[in-house]
Amino acid sequence: MLAQQGILTEADGDCVAVERPHGKGSFFIICEHASRRLPELFGDLGLTSEALSSHIAWDPGALSVARHISANLDSTLVYQRFSRLIYDCNRPPESPAAMPETSEIYAIPGNRDLKDTERRERTEALYLPFHDRIRALLADRSARGQATMIVTIHSFTPVYLGKSRAVELGILHDEDSRMADRMLSAAAKAPVYRTERNEPYGPKDGVTHTLKLHGIANGLHNVMIEVRNDLIVDEVSQRVMADYLSGLIQQSLDA
Repeated sequence: MLAQQGILTEADGDCVAVERPHGKGSFFIICEHASRRLPELFGDLGLTSEALSSHIAWDPGALSVARHISANLDSTLVYQRFSRLIYDCNRPPESPAAMPETSEIYAIPGNRDLKDTERRERTEALYLPFHDRIRALLADRSARGQATMIVTIHSFTPVYLGKSRAVELGILHDEDSRMADRMLSAAAKAPVYRTERNEPYGPKDGVTHTLKLHGIANGLHNVMIEVRNDLIVDEVSQRVMADYLSGLIQQSLDA
């Protein structure tokens, strides 16, 4: 099937990875921007190694934080194995941001003037299998009567378009703010990091696609967490952040 899609080879492997599929925890962790890896068919998309290692290609540190949270809370983790430059799985197929021609200061030559067939191939190879796997896992949990609260993990750069960002943690939500409200309340009681609602992005920026698709559509409590990436640069800082976030997430359930 992968070869027929024309995007992923057998060497590339599957686009989606699942860890702790039978985790007993109530939380379901998703990391859409876990990897900077490109399928071998695409080479470097015409980008420098500096660009491909930067935040435009992935969310640095997010996967490690997500993995530690998954372990702390015995919760299933699903993540995308390829760069958002090929397809951003937190965007619907009709969004220009799903396969961006530019990102911050970088033009992306390999994404310029994509044909409808090329966009469809990427959607079928990366977006659909990723979200279909999530749907299947959620359906299985529902059939078993397992409670589910969706948590997506992201990171953001401390400087964007030349502007510094003071916020350190963002707790994001769309129309369903139940889980975000409880986490923000818990964070205010132990203000270790500067934490803000719907910052540095929010629903108006189109970043709540996964929450709407799997959380709101199914009536599940859901939240998106954004961590400033200079706070999670190594294993120690990633574990510290994961432990703090695990506490906030658990308090949202206990509340």
